This record gives sequence, structure tokens and C-alpha cells, in this order.
Amino acid sequence: MTDPAAKTKISSREFRRTLLAEGLGTMFLLIGVVGSGIMAARLSPTDVGLQLFQNAAATAAVLIAIISIFGSISADFNPAVTIAAWLLGHRKGNQVPAMLAAQVLGGALGTVLANLMFNLAWVDLSTNTRSGSHLWLAEVVATLGLLLVVFSLVRTKRHTAIPYVVGAYIGGAYYFTSSTSFANPAVTVARTLSDTFTGIEPSSAPMFVVMQVVGVGLAVVLVKALFPASDR
Repeated sequence: MTDPAAKTKISSREFRRTLLAEGLGTMFLLIGVVGSGIMAARLSPTDVGLQLFQNAAATAAVLIAIISIFGSISADFNPAVTIAAWLLGHRKGNQVPAMLAAQVLGGALGTVLANLMFNLAWVDLSTNTRSGSHLWLAEVVATLGLLLVVFSLVRTKRHTAIPYVVGAYIGGAYYFTSSTSFANPAVTVARTLSDTFTGIEPSSAPMFVVMQVVGVGLAVVLVKALFPASDR
């Protein structure tokens, strides 16, 4: 996630590296999420619980790997993290739009590649309806928890733990949230492009994103209260 040592002012060359890292990292995240969902459904076609376990374990492992790979450059891979980082003073506002674009495009490319690897149409809009107040509440909780994990570690300078704690949190949140913890607008958008185990119907996606934004707002308030900038 956000590198606590990252400069708020960076050169254009460094920022291009940031955008490349964000795009590639989010691409691999979606390959992991969508690809493992497809594989799980094929390996365990009659056991949804086992499918979810396989999907959660693979996603956790991929998160540990990609945050470790790109963390020294930039490893948000999530518009919610990037926006929260800006609101908390860890990123400049003029960096945010391009980073969000890189994350969304990288995520979409990752889903397309996952589809193609499993001999599916490169884009197949999901028909998996995910709607209801219980799921929307779950997305607020999932996003809030993720951001508390990230920024508690950032603000207490325990950044080497971020890959493992984030991976563990998301792996667990697949099970303790009814929505299976999307907690990421770029992931939500990308998962509309695959009509497979991890997909979400395009009409269901907007409310997920809205609830994730609500989670960002709550997290920023709590992080400022629990880990004030003056303590850094």
C-alpha cells in the first residue's frame, strides 16, 4: 500500500514509475482474484465454500506478493487507499487522478487476461447480482477495516508488515463480510467484466463503490483521531 517514506513531491520520471507500478500491481491483483475464482469453480464445482476458501487464499497470497514487489515504489492498488492517503497528507492531490486511472485500467486489463487464460471471452459482463443493504453495510465495514490496517501501520512506521497484514485481513474479510470484501473501487469495476465466480453485475457495482467511499470517510476520521500526524 502507500509507502510511508514516499515524498509528496516527486519528479515526473518517478511519477511515471508510480503509475506503472500501480497499473501492473492492480492488474496482477485482478488476475489473482478473478483467475483463482475461475479455477476454484472448475476444481470444486459442487462446493461453494471450498471455492470461496481457494479464492480467499489465492487473493491473500497475491496481495502479499505484489505489495512486496512494488511497495518501494507505490503499492496502493486501490482508489480507496489513494484517496485516503491524499486526505491524510501522504499524497499530493495532483497525483490522485492519474493514479486512479492507472488502477482502474490495470484492474480491467487483469480481468481480461484472467478471462483469456481460462479460454473465456475477453469481456463477458457479469450477471451475478450483489445488492441489498446487508451487502452495502459489509462494504463500509470491509473498506474501513482495510484502511485502518494500512494507515495504522503507515503512521506507526511498521511498513514492512503491510504486505502480510493486508493479505491476512483481506483473506479473513472474504469470510467475515457478507459481500466477500471487495473494499476497492477499481476491483469492483474490473469484476463487472467477468461472468464468473467473482463477478458482479454492472448495475450492482455503483452502490458498492458508494459504500466504499463512505468507508474512506469514516477511516480518515478514525485514523486522524487514533494516529494524529503530530505523533509521526
